[in-house]
Amino acid sequence: MDTDQEIMQTEIIIIGNELISGRKRDLNAWYASGCLLSHGLEVSEITTVGDNYDTLSSVLRAAVGRSHFIIVTGGLGPTEDDLTTEIVSKALGRPLFLDETVLDHIKENAEKSGLNWSPSLEKLARLPRGATILDPKGEMCGFSLSEGDSLLYFLPGVPEQMRELMRGFVVPDILRRYRPANIPWHRTLKVYGLSESHIAETFKDLSDELKGVMFGFYPCFPENHITITVRGKNEVEVERESTRAEENIRKLLGPYIFASDDKTMEVIVGESLMERKMTLSVAESCTGGLIGHRLTSISGSSLYFERGVIVYSNRSKVEMLGVKQQTIDSYGAVSDEAVREMAEGIRKIAKTDMGLAVTGIAGPLGGTEDKPVGTVFIGFSVDGNVFSGQYRFSGERDKIKLNTSEMALDWVRRYLNGHSFIPGV
Repeated sequence: MDTDQEIMQTEIIIIGNELISGRKRDLNAWYASGCLLSHGLEVSEITTVGDNYDTLSSVLRAAVGRSHFIIVTGGLGPTEDDLTTEIVSKALGRPLFLDETVLDHIKENAEKSGLNWSPSLEKLARLPRGATILDPKGEMCGFSLSEGDSLLYFLPGVPEQMRELMRGFVVPDILRRYRPANIPWHRTLKVYGLSESHIAETFKDLSDELKGVMFGFYPCFPENHITITVRGKNEVEVERESTRAEENIRKLLGPYIFASDDKTMEVIVGESLMERKMTLSVAESCTGGLIGHRLTSISGSSLYFERGVIVYSNRSKVEMLGVKQQTIDSYGAVSDEAVREMAEGIRKIAKTDMGLAVTGIAGPLGGTEDKPVGTVFIGFSVDGNVFSGQYRFSGERDKIKLNTSEMALDWVRRYLNGHSFIPGV
């Protein structure tokens, strides 16, 4: 087989009862397909199945009959409902054997982690005949095996482990065996403040104009991610088309695009503050410290983030920030008037260039007819001005908190970049 010329078909199989029941959202297929696509490897099919012998056996045998590279995630743990290894063994006629080397690694890792040994952990060391473990240190379960002309990779369903094995083993191993004919270029643009439907509507004519470009739209709450993929045999041509595609998208969406590829909102905000040598302090009520947590997750954030306070009660807002009791009595703690005083108060107390504040009703209790659950106010004090705005976020408590933190950070980003950030402006 001439692997330099022949197009190699690749597919992904995602396993988990919790996925087909809708109890859990799958991000592994999204990550794996994007990872492969960015290296010029096109995914032909993605299948999601439950932990069921008949169904998974049928899907595996069909995949082996049509695809060269097959990536399977999920069902490799030590519990009784982790059945992937046993199903693979029966479906492909490969008896299980106990890999003593893997078992020793598992025991060593359990001892280092202070875990009591459990016989169920031995299950992780039982592999189908002919299998090769992916992580030689035995810290993550996962194995590969050949079946006819197909190479199968079985990865854990835990996203962090799955991603590490994809980057560290699966993609490099495939590229050692197969060099794609086309040069790939891949970029992810991150958007906040626009719905997926709005983005799709904006893009309806762009696909016709840029016929050699593949676009993808992926919701990643509270953001939407747009993937751009360009493939070609000429590096100059690929670079020209990819640049044109990105410039067109940025022109269409403007400041709603806040980052590309692996960068997050908090990284972008931190870089902008560092570049302008400005400092920020934060007063949080409904988010309970989430904004401060996100900012301080970045190494070096002490250079621009001076302090954050959680002022959850009315009394704390008055005592720590100087919010007037009369303001709370007249308008309530969740109000435009209160959040403005909060932002100004934290900026003055911390002596920073900027003061950011949030207050709201994250639910599920506390909503009223005038201020239902999801009502949020953001305040921003900078350059002798105090700005404020009201939002109505939907979803459960954790989503309201996350959306509030994202919007508040986006205010800082937009201000630093000279863009409008007040609702309706």
